Amino acid sequence: MKSSSRTFFSSVWKSSTRRRKSSVAVFETQSIEEFPRLQALREQLQRDQPVIHRTKQRLTTLQPTDDTVQLREWIDTLPLPTTILQDSYGRFHNYLRLSLVERCNLRCTYCMPPEGIPLSDNLLTSEEVLRLAAHFVSRGVNKFRLTGGEPTLRKDLTEIIQGLHALRPKQIGITTNGVVLTRKLNEFIDAGLTSINISLDTLQADKFEQLTRRPYFTKVWESIVAAHQAASEQAHLTVKVNCVVMRGVNDEEVPNFIKLTEQFPHLQMRFIEYMPFSSNGWDWSKCVPYQELLTDDLTPVPSPDPSDTTKWYQTPTGATVGFITSMSEHFCGSCNRIRLTADGQLKVCLFDGREVNLKNVLRLPDVTEQDLDKVIYHALQHKQKQLGGHPDPASIKVDNNRPMTLIGG
Repeated sequence: MKSSSRTFFSSVWKSSTRRRKSSVAVFETQSIEEFPRLQALREQLQRDQPVIHRTKQRLTTLQPTDDTVQLREWIDTLPLPTTILQDSYGRFHNYLRLSLVERCNLRCTYCMPPEGIPLSDNLLTSEEVLRLAAHFVSRGVNKFRLTGGEPTLRKDLTEIIQGLHALRPKQIGITTNGVVLTRKLNEFIDAGLTSINISLDTLQADKFEQLTRRPYFTKVWESIVAAHQAASEQAHLTVKVNCVVMRGVNDEEVPNFIKLTEQFPHLQMRFIEYMPFSSNGWDWSKCVPYQELLTDDLTPVPSPDPSDTTKWYQTPTGATVGFITSMSEHFCGSCNRIRLTADGQLKVCLFDGREVNLKNVLRLPDVTEQDLDKVIYHALQHKQKQLGGHPDPASIKVDNNRPMTLIGG
């Protein structure tokens, strides 16, 4: 580790002793009944939109059955589409996020319930992942992001990256917690990886252990240093650090995270608004709108990508800092993303609990490319205009959705 990174590491480590002990109290799960305003909103939604609300609770799939014969009969009734990846609002989806594994070597409080999660024993094989990826590329997808769980736990990850690289997309990215990234970092880059997002929500080792329920801060830090070094040597590689900001937990660390970009000029820092998922204890009081984190010395920077989810700013030193504003200012109108979970479920929206089992379709004995087109198009025609069909972020919490670790970060 270079001396500059050692100095910064030492300074943030010492600062952990000065934190407020009360910060960990926000990890306790609270029900919606403990918040009168949210409860009133929920009751109002039930009165004003009873049909929609009950439907969202009942439907967890956009297909009628998993039975092979009935599934075939259902596919045959679907219309043959023309523009496969365009939804009913005219949004074209050229960005596929591939979750490769459900397991994770961390237990982050905002991602995984304290009791853990039931894992599927029937995930997509690498051959199936690459076949579906090739199909999506032939229909217009040109950007991939590999997620989990923790994607570096997938033993055939290098082979999957190589297979995706052979499809010649514009970008192959990975979102990782960084715990074991250093073991095969160069191997992944040589295979075709072009973008690395490393999740880190605190610069304090003891708080890291509270947030993740694991003592791996040093390993993650070493991955950030190694990835930054790789980015400094290879112009095509971008490295970002993602931080989920939670009020009373790590919001006071935002200035230190921004200073991190001064130590590591090839690093981009992004702050993510805390989002609601199944059993993660979300409520408005813990969400920090990005406007509260802006300072006068941050200058807005336009993004060349009209579908970029990040609002970018430049620091006085020329570093790049971004904010993902899913809660305070959603970007659903320009959404170009679809997700494929590790167990083969196609999700057209992060906040919609409904899914289509693309794995079962792919495994039909006589499946054709046309069959896949029909099912993918069918799913996209059910994509809602914004927030998975919810009127506001608070109502997302009551949807029948998965924990984030099963959806794919």
